[in-house]
Amino acid sequence: MNKKMWLQIPAFRSRNYRLFFAGQGISLIGTWMTQLATVWLVYSLTNSPLMLGVVGFTSQIPSFFLAPFGGVFVDRFSRYRTLIGTQILAMLQSLTLAALTFTGVIQIWHIITLSLVQGLINALDAPARQAFVPELVQRREDLANAIAINSTMINGARLIGPAIGGLLISWVGVKYCFLIDGLSYIAVIASLLAMKVKPWTVTKIDGNPLQQVKEGFIYAFSFPPIRAILLLSTLVSLMGLQNTILVPIFAETILKGGAESLGFLMAASGLGALSGGIYLATKKTILGIGKLIAIAPAILGVGLITFAISRYLPLSLFTMLFVGLGTILQIAASNTFLQTIVEEDKRGRLMSLYTMSFLGMIPVGNLLGGALANRIGAPNTLIIDGIACIVGSILFQRELPALRKLMMPIYEQKGIVAAKNQNS
Repeated sequence: MNKKMWLQIPAFRSRNYRLFFAGQGISLIGTWMTQLATVWLVYSLTNSPLMLGVVGFTSQIPSFFLAPFGGVFVDRFSRYRTLIGTQILAMLQSLTLAALTFTGVIQIWHIITLSLVQGLINALDAPARQAFVPELVQRREDLANAIAINSTMINGARLIGPAIGGLLISWVGVKYCFLIDGLSYIAVIASLLAMKVKPWTVTKIDGNPLQQVKEGFIYAFSFPPIRAILLLSTLVSLMGLQNTILVPIFAETILKGGAESLGFLMAASGLGALSGGIYLATKKTILGIGKLIAIAPAILGVGLITFAISRYLPLSLFTMLFVGLGTILQIAASNTFLQTIVEEDKRGRLMSLYTMSFLGMIPVGNLLGGALANRIGAPNTLIIDGIACIVGSILFQRELPALRKLMMPIYEQKGIVAAKNQNS
């Protein structure tokens, strides 16, 4: 694709966003390789579904407790400088993991500790990254496209990273996945340093951090559309994403495969998610996004149930397409909606609550999924997860007409819809 074609994509008209896309795209491939390598290493060391849940829990539980305070920090301080700092720390964490595996001294407690460190970094990095996107685009109308492209980028890496990771694990071992991930952070740090960013304008925010966190909660949960999306995101993260730590059990024990099978399963999920991201990137308006948010958990739920009962690798790969598709539609559509309607001085805090409902609930789901799989088996666990997602989809769909009416004044105020247009 030549430069002229690139610039036809709205978000790519902004130089800073092009830099962000290039650096982040390289780094995310390494991140997904490391995620695959970590679950494979944990299962190889322990052969325990519960320990998969424990590692998943420790890597993301800081987001549940600390993300709201991270949001306050992001609303008060430079998001640009914050991201540079978090990327440097994340690089050091990955290189430490690589060093432990290369020297052959890696133990499960090392993985748990470093996963906790990564979780602490993510508690600040995630809301900063979400809130920084509007600063990357020169035109406000390009924001929805930028958010959708972010999702496409993440899931393109989710497609490529596990596929490469699965092959690397089988050829040379997990240590090279960790090393490549650590080195890949150089690309995103370099892209950030190459940006021309406007000086950060300090916004005066009254009250101490606890009062600001409380204000963010009141803002989000007193408005039914935002509250409904955060609650649905919580349900999907708690139940629908347990598959990410249970897939090694299916690859090795149920489907009788190995690291290659695990890589293919993760890549299939990434392909489905990439398709959803591309679809969202082509949307020129957020009108109709409520219907997408409503149907996404049902797609995910059906995918989880059919994956759970499959004992045939090609069928499992096919069902993982729908798992990835439903997941990305839920995550990216919700993100796009919230970023579009939020008041600017509360952007960091709202995105921290979204991070809390999404990333913050994943560790609880991982621990729950690992414990359930240990007790009733991984297939039965995913069937329960799928049913929960379908129920959540039905409940949100029932509330959608009332939520649409509440959104109309905001859509009109922001010029998204004409006063008499009643679609959403």
